[in-house]
Amino acid sequence: MDKRFEGFLNTYLDSEQGYDTSGYLRRTLMSFNESYVEAVREGLQHVLQDESFGPPEYERLTNIEFPDTESLRAYLQALYAYLFEGAERQPAPPED
Repeated sequence: MDKRFEGFLNTYLDSEQGYDTSGYLRRTLMSFNESYVEAVREGLQHVLQDESFGPPEYERLTNIEFPDTESLRAYLQALYAYLFEGAERQPAPPED
């Protein structure tokens, strides 16, 4: 996994920042250089296709728990749609 993608998850989607769905995340990401944005896009695509990436791996990176793989995948797909496909709302991770 690309260190830039790991850093993005750890910094912007961790247990402190991940619940802030006020809409700043897309603008923040797009303010970085193109190679960083592409690393995040590819990272999300990779974890969505990687069947071994699940709630334990996501929790290790963000300190946010998901109850199951299906809910994590749904969240990550919605996050991808928000960041890269123009979806209006940033998804929220599950509440504690």
